Amino acid sequence: MSTAGKVIKCKAAVLWGLNQPHSIEEIEVAPPKAYEVRIKMLATGICHTDYDGTTGTMPARFPEVGGHEGCGVVESIGEGVTSMKPGDKVILLPVPQCGICSSCMHPTSNFCERIDITGRGVLREGTSRFTCKGKTVYNFMNSSTFSEYTVVDEVAAVKIDAAAPAEKVCVIGCGFSTGYGAAINTGKVHPGSTCVVFGLGGVGLSVVIGCKAAGASRIIGIDINPRKFERAKAAGATECINPKDYTKPISEVLKKMTNNSVDYTFEVTGNLDTMMDALASCHMNYGTSIIVGDPPAAATITFDPMLVFTGRTWKGCILGGWKTRDDLPKLVSDFMAKKFDLDHIITHVLPFDKIKDGFNLLHKGERSPLDLLSLGWEELASQLLCGVKQQVLPGSLELTSTKTKLRRSRHQP
Repeated sequence: MSTAGKVIKCKAAVLWGLNQPHSIEEIEVAPPKAYEVRIKMLATGICHTDYDGTTGTMPARFPEVGGHEGCGVVESIGEGVTSMKPGDKVILLPVPQCGICSSCMHPTSNFCERIDITGRGVLREGTSRFTCKGKTVYNFMNSSTFSEYTVVDEVAAVKIDAAAPAEKVCVIGCGFSTGYGAAINTGKVHPGSTCVVFGLGGVGLSVVIGCKAAGASRIIGIDINPRKFERAKAAGATECINPKDYTKPISEVLKKMTNNSVDYTFEVTGNLDTMMDALASCHMNYGTSIIVGDPPAAATITFDPMLVFTGRTWKGCILGGWKTRDDLPKLVSDFMAKKFDLDHIITHVLPFDKIKDGFNLLHKGERSPLDLLSLGWEELASQLLCGVKQQVLPGSLELTSTKTKLRRSRHQP
């Protein structure tokens, strides 16, 4: 029976306020209005931006349905939607592409003015399509993927290859694209270069993958958690170091290691001090440093202008510089053509009702190689848990035909 034009009742992970756990609730999802699409979600990623939304680091409006990395199938469309139809597989876009604002019209910009960085929590029309227990529930980052159904503006979703595995390509909506594009688009890493990546979570590993794809000859990974080094090297890092192993500033350590020849540095943690370390670590005249990690809201930096006066380039990066509706379907096609591997950055696959466990694992990421997870809904989770056994990494989930369990490595405290 068709659900088009009707209110749908479904499960969603609702966040009722700051620093509260997600609560699985039955919500009502209204039909899409003009230029909107309603999507049946198949899988969603969890990354640190989602965690930031629970703590206030990322602006949000409560109560909300969180999540911003998702893949699903279009259930119905509103009046005026032309770029997709019911049944199309899509990924959601926390950075939309409206195609008409000054950023979208500029050939080198992707910071669409329709992006919700202020935490308004509503669609372009000015309202939300979610209600729960008689209350309005707000949207998160143009997406709200922590729900069995969501409604987004047409410009915040894009059709992709129908054969693409949802539980993997969902992270192309943000985490992977951000890191990979930081190297390919924003940094424009050149063959034979030396690159340094500060922070080896899922986005950092995506930077590593991008640097390798661009032909960098030396990729140095930096993290205070040595458990992440094995995964980083598998992704393409040539060596990894822990700043805690040195008494000197990390910039001095890197200058000695590379004979003062670091071409590119990428700061992926969002830590202000690390941003300064990354800037100081690239070559004083021709080096480029890219800020990839989200900085804390309203934070400021005081720095010595000589760091850039000598010729360094300091750049920011929004979702890897991709024009999302134009470029992300191509990235999905590249993944299907095996041009890169997403297994390096997805450490766990969980059914949706285990979202609290997912956030607990994310919060403990300092002690395990964890950054991005994929959550599947009932049908997808049953497929993943039926006869599938994935590689087990320290602190990861082993999926078998009979049970899902957290397996603790002998190396894990």
